[in-house]
Amino acid sequence: MEISLRNQVAIVTGASSGIGSGIAKSLAAAGAAVVVNHSSQRSLEEAQAVLKEITDAGGKGITYQCDVSKEDQVIAMFQDVVSQLGTVDILVNNAGIQKDAQFTEMTIDQWNAVIGVNLTGQFLCAREAVKEFLRRGIDPSRSIACGKIIHISSVHEIIPWAGHANYASSKGAVRMLMQTLAQEYGADRIRVNSICPGAIQTPINKGAWETPEALNALLTLIPYNRIGQPQDIGNLAAFLASDLADYITGTSIFVDGGMTTFESFSTGG
Repeated sequence: MEISLRNQVAIVTGASSGIGSGIAKSLAAAGAAVVVNHSSQRSLEEAQAVLKEITDAGGKGITYQCDVSKEDQVIAMFQDVVSQLGTVDILVNNAGIQKDAQFTEMTIDQWNAVIGVNLTGQFLCAREAVKEFLRRGIDPSRSIACGKIIHISSVHEIIPWAGHANYASSKGAVRMLMQTLAQEYGADRIRVNSICPGAIQTPINKGAWETPEALNALLTLIPYNRIGQPQDIGNLAAFLASDLADYITGTSIFVDGGMTTFESFSTGG
């Protein structure tokens, strides 16, 4: 059973590192032409390195700089991608940031920055993707669905996270955004789902795994007793974007090594 995304175009936001880079490489390996989105000139070199890995492996794609929290930049990205590559079949809403603080010390700038990227950015990209899906319609040579959106959420869409009120709030809202879009556009054969990673070994959470002591403490929360890798998320994203997952929409899938079974309570809490 082959996962095939041949003849399809995928935009992966925040794809210059971490989970996004793993997703971009997995989609490309399945045959999609991948737009490796990055947010600023500072991340261009990383995005180019991801694209080089893709092309060296026989895949295809482009890089594209866009701050997803900016409406004009998101609109321009979709217009340019359609102009260059013909359409967009798959959107992976991955871009996300953390700006952590105790709640009473959290500034409005910290709140707005995280909500702007993690939630507003997903709204803006999803809106432009749906417009393009509806404009193009279903093309059976590409997919039996009209379009596919994958939101990258987090286990913290259901697990509260003290000291991270902005981040947890953004991910809880992503869940409702995803379900609402799946409901609103299901009849148009647009599939919308979320992937909810647990602890994945990426730069954003380096402090949680970079020392043996930190990693051992983290593993007490993971029944499967290993930290996740970007490819774990990429593998699921490729499946969800494929026609093999055609009857899956409106759902959150947790990729967390069992973290949401609350392993820390296995001995009574």
